[in-house]
Amino acid sequence: MGWSFNKAYARHDIEEIDMNRGFRVLASMTGVVAASFAAHATLAAGGGGMSAAQVVERNVAARGGLQAWRAVNTMTLSGQIDVGGTKPVKLPYVMTMKRPHKSRFELNFDNQIAFQVYDGSQGWKVRPFLGRNVAEPYTPAEAKSAAETADLDGPLIDYAAKGSQVALQGMETIDGHRAYKLLLTTKDHAQRHVWIDASSFLEVKVEGDPRKLDGRMHVVSVYYRDYRREGGLMVPHLLETQVTGVKQKHQMTIQHVTVNQPADDALFAKPQLPAQPQSAPAKVAAK
Repeated sequence: MGWSFNKAYARHDIEEIDMNRGFRVLASMTGVVAASFAAHATLAAGGGGMSAAQVVERNVAARGGLQAWRAVNTMTLSGQIDVGGTKPVKLPYVMTMKRPHKSRFELNFDNQIAFQVYDGSQGWKVRPFLGRNVAEPYTPAEAKSAAETADLDGPLIDYAAKGSQVALQGMETIDGHRAYKLLLTTKDHAQRHVWIDASSFLEVKVEGDPRKLDGRMHVVSVYYRDYRREGGLMVPHLLETQVTGVKQKHQMTIQHVTVNQPADDALFAKPQLPAQPQSAPAKVAAK
């Protein structure tokens, strides 16, 4: 699940739900679970004598092995996600990813299904709870984000072949655990940090896309917890998002994981919606 952390952390109304946040949190998970044995990495001071390549190699083994992840053609995750501001509500979601770069994220609110799809080059979103029962194309920023996050392998696997570099920047303590701090730099010069537990070699923290609040950019962090084995693969079942300066944390729980279930390409294509009158936007109880 390719570092799909797109947003809505500090918003206070259900009308303002940004489904991208849930998609990116989930998609990010596959990005860090699948890493590569590529050797184009640097040795950093404070890393316990290990190189970045060795850290990601150990991570691959801890998550089930490189071949096991490469055998995954589709993956479907479902569970609940927190949305809203100071008093978030939990909404059910379903996310499906398919090689090479296809994704679909569905969110159920008040028996209305909002969803966004990406076919590998273009994306669309449908938000009936806003009275918009039309397929709206992704904005340029959303399309760029989808292209970065829809890779089922994620950015670490075969990163050198993708033009990326990985560096080890020492060690830090995350939730009481010593962790290796990795920096991934893509061919487009985008950068993201990942923290790997020094004992389990599982991901414990990933740097999310920064959020603009009150005119200032805030750091976003996603913590991976409650790892469980799913058909030989280790998958976190709890992801908690924290934004600096924001007291409220948001959680996503993964209750069900399905691997290699057939998924037709039409599931990720531009939605063909029947013509019908637009409904009024969903109402939210006053806070």
